[in-house]
Parts: sequence; structure tokens; C-alpha cells
Amino acid sequence: MAEVLVLYYSRHGSVEKMANFISRGAEEANSVTTKIRTVPEVSTTCEAIESDIPESGAPYVTLDDLKSCDALAIGSPAWFGGMASPLKYFLDSTTSLWLSGTLAGKPATVFTSTSTMHGGNEACLQSMMIPLLHHGMIISGIPYSEKDLHTTLSGGAPYGATHVAGDDNKNDLSAEEKRLCRAAGKRLGEICLKLSR
Repeated sequence: MAEVLVLYYSRHGSVEKMANFISRGAEEANSVTTKIRTVPEVSTTCEAIESDIPESGAPYVTLDDLKSCDALAIGSPAWFGGMASPLKYFLDSTTSLWLSGTLAGKPATVFTSTSTMHGGNEACLQSMMIPLLHHGMIISGIPYSEKDLHTTLSGGAPYGATHVAGDDNKNDLSAEEKRLCRAAGKRLGEICLKLSR
């Protein structure tokens, strides 16, 4: 069995929903299991401490989760065209894995949600790719053989799965966005299996 770690930060719930669809897609690949994890908020108060267990949603990620995974899907809302600071803060703590090459050669995909169609979704996806490339990971996008990339009027990009949440964050994932999340997850799971042979 191969394990895909689906790691996300979500403020209003859209990225969390995407994570669940990506997880389902990854598990469509035979012999793939998924583990869903999140990251805690970053406090503006010095030395503020979060509980080790979140009040709701997925458990917090650990470095051991990254060490043991065979593939990684990572998602964040786009904040000013980049990933959210809680996710970046966690990634900045992975230096020991970078030094040891723990993630090198493992496949990864990225996903994001923005308020508007042109709210920085592709820039955010690229911002999440950069630390993964430094870790030596193999980035998997969504190929144009996925027909929804040609017809979507909501989210979706060749760089990774995207969602348009609306200014009030009330847009549910569209049918195309759900299918593209699942396609990204399934592709990641299949690549993971091919690389582990």
C-alpha cells in the first residue's frame, strides 16, 4: 500500500472540502490510502500556544507524517497570490527533512481556493510548488486530457486544482471543480504507485 498525505490549511472550509475530494481521488488508484492533516493558526501574540488537537477537522500534521508518506497533496487559500502563512510557517520547519533528502523523489500536487476567478490562484499554486521543488519532489499537475479544464467556468488549472469561493466565501465547489480535485488526487496516487515499483 502507498500512502498519500493530503495537507491543507483552510480558513472558511473550501480548501478542506477540496482536500476531501483529492483524498477520494487518490484512493481511486488501487492500493493507495490517504491521510488528511492540517496546520494550526499562526498567532500574532508571541509564544501563544495552540492545543495539540484541533477543535474540529483533521489532526495537525507532524514531520513524521511527511517522512512516512509516499506522496503529498498540499493546499491553501490564496492570500495576495501566495500560500497562507500558517502553511508557509509549517513548511519553514521542514529544514531537517530538506537536509536529509527525505522528500526527494516523492510526487506532489498542489491545490488552492480564491475569492475571485483571477484572485491569484495560479500564483498561489506556484508559491506552494517552490518549497516542494527545493525538497526534490516531483510536481504533478492536471493534464488537458481532463476535459473539465476546457469547459470550466469556475476553478481548475493545469498547475493544480482550484476553486472560486466568491467574495463572501459561499460558493460551493462546482461539479467541474470536484471532478478536477478527484482527477488531481487520482493522478497523484497513480504516479505514486508507478514510482514505487
